[in-house]
Amino acid sequence: MNSACALFLSGRVRPAYLPAALCVAVSMAGAVSAGAQTERASGTEAVVISGSLIERTVLEAPYAISVIDQQDIRTAGAMINASDALQRLPGLVANNRSNFAQDLQISSRGFGARAGFGVRGLRIVADGLPATGPDGQGQVSQFDLASAQRIEVLRGPFSAVYGNSSGGVISIFSAPITTNSLRFESDLGSFGLRQNRIGVQGWGAGGWEASATASQAELDGFRPQSGAVKQQANVRAIWRGLQDDVTLQLGYLTQPADDPLGLSRAQFELGPRQTTAQALQFDTRKTLDQTQAGISWRHRFDQGALRETRVSAYSGQRSVAQWLAIAAATQSNGRHGGGVIDFDRQFEGLEARARWAWDTVGLVAGASLDRQKDERRGYENYTGTGAAQVLGVVGRLRRDEVNTARTRDLFAQAEWNFASRWMLLAGARSGQVKLGANDAFLSNGDDSGQLEYRYTNPVVGLRWQTSPGLNLHLSVGRGFESPTLGELAYRADGTGGFNTALKAQTSTQVEAGFKWRLSGADLDMAFFEARTDNEIGVATNAGGRSAFQNVGRTLRRGLELGSTWRLDRQWQARLAVTLLNATYEDRFLTCDGIPCTTPTAVVAAGNRIAGTPRAWAYSELRRGDAQWGDVALEWRAVGAGPVNDRNTDRAPGYGLLAARWSKGWQVGGVWRLESLLRVDNLTNHHHAASVIVNDANGRFFEPGAPRHLLLSMRISAPI
Repeated sequence: MNSACALFLSGRVRPAYLPAALCVAVSMAGAVSAGAQTERASGTEAVVISGSLIERTVLEAPYAISVIDQQDIRTAGAMINASDALQRLPGLVANNRSNFAQDLQISSRGFGARAGFGVRGLRIVADGLPATGPDGQGQVSQFDLASAQRIEVLRGPFSAVYGNSSGGVISIFSAPITTNSLRFESDLGSFGLRQNRIGVQGWGAGGWEASATASQAELDGFRPQSGAVKQQANVRAIWRGLQDDVTLQLGYLTQPADDPLGLSRAQFELGPRQTTAQALQFDTRKTLDQTQAGISWRHRFDQGALRETRVSAYSGQRSVAQWLAIAAATQSNGRHGGGVIDFDRQFEGLEARARWAWDTVGLVAGASLDRQKDERRGYENYTGTGAAQVLGVVGRLRRDEVNTARTRDLFAQAEWNFASRWMLLAGARSGQVKLGANDAFLSNGDDSGQLEYRYTNPVVGLRWQTSPGLNLHLSVGRGFESPTLGELAYRADGTGGFNTALKAQTSTQVEAGFKWRLSGADLDMAFFEARTDNEIGVATNAGGRSAFQNVGRTLRRGLELGSTWRLDRQWQARLAVTLLNATYEDRFLTCDGIPCTTPTAVVAAGNRIAGTPRAWAYSELRRGDAQWGDVALEWRAVGAGPVNDRNTDRAPGYGLLAARWSKGWQVGGVWRLESLLRVDNLTNHHHAASVIVNDANGRFFEPGAPRHLLLSMRISAPI
């Protein structure tokens, strides 16, 4: 503990907004009496599934995992953006871009930080169904946060058991259906936020239960050209028999959103309400429509070592159209793909697994198949010329191809309780990633191609219960991250075809930590290191085509700490701290602006990976009772982070205060009324909430929202 604080206080890893008082609090947590009794028996310990064969408590898991429960999700914000709740966890950067056209910026221990949009390098799972494609690109926009029971975030080596591009895992689980009830929810907030939701759930005869939710959110945004609408609906039906469960899930999402683009340094310094002129000129925006269906069947066995089997399948469609701010002159290049992206995606998958259990040994084994097919088109974002030219529309066709991605995996995981206080957990996932493109627009060359990658990710973890309520763990694993379809699309030398020279990233991760459960307090700490080979970065950027290269080795090393103190029946404090040193180990050349046909800018060995702050923290002090409800003060701090791999500029560190109050009432003996009042960014601090890493135009900065208010009301009743 003292060495961790020394890193903070030395000034080498502590941003200006991370006060020394934080380390005092950490030291206090370590000073709690070791003679106190564990609270596991009280039922307060969270239960997790991610990374494990069976349900187990966070304390018992031999790896770093955190849980956000239903109350945290509901009090964190309007339940539109998952980042509101995810920001409370150690090890995870979850930034709200305030831009629904680009999704959230999420990275785990530095994995996924290179994503300029969407989520890469992490596995996203919703009720057991993947929200990450076979090529490693995913999104959290489809999460139904209002119906969630919890979100689990798995970090470190055991993420590798989820296969390709699993530098971390974020899993959301819907709340169980426990009553026949109806609920209405409404939110009003700053910057034109208005949202309404309705939900119904109930039991039926013959073992049936079902729930349905629908919502619509509208937001004007605090920046010009940043409005959005989000409509979402989900249905879940479950049949429970004596030995079988069958679950059917249906989901729908539509989300038209404007895109205010990033800001240059000079624009960012003018304040948070700035928008790049090109965003207005080209009416930059994005439309998204998605439907998805999934079904799973679980069968339990009464006798023998085989305890259960499970089969699940899913299928869906996703359509995206996005208008970019690309000048007409730039698109005059014959090889340019146009300023409008338009694709229709069909995706589906299947998984089968079985679980066995003996006296001291458990085993899970299975197989999975995931695939997607994108009918991708590109158009000019203008029509006409001269005075008759119209921008921000769909013009001539400039790209027409079919992209495919497929993974096939076999996996197994075993646990062995070989002594009264020892457990060994080991597993492996072996798979194949196949990526391809069939180009039908040949006037600018044939960019067809196909690549195949194979991997085997082994992982092993050891847990030792040194005393009741205190567990030590050590885990080691190997990870794999294939290039995405976008990163393989073009070659650096300008010739047609797939970028066949691009290799997959591989990593070796090590984690050591402990988990302590005491009377009135809990403390989780983990030290981690990840060494990566063949890290992927930009090679060239010209004519609307970005080509990628392998840039050598990287090192991610750091510390995570999460703790909660129950000071008495009314007061509770929470703390989450992360230190991260994410650097390039090898020198390489990259681009500095556009057009760039040959990389000439030097990235020195030892430079920090773009988009990775050196430290961040979250703390909370909460008081709650039946009479006055819950009142809490939150503080979030993020250290400065580089915006590009050359480290020529950085997003400044910041600290934000927020306050919230929530309370519930019984109305008329039947209705239950719950309210939430939040004020975020109390001091109205101007800050860069996220960055567009390595942006070729130098528009790196995405400003955070000024001071804003949220009022939420929720009313429910049995039916």
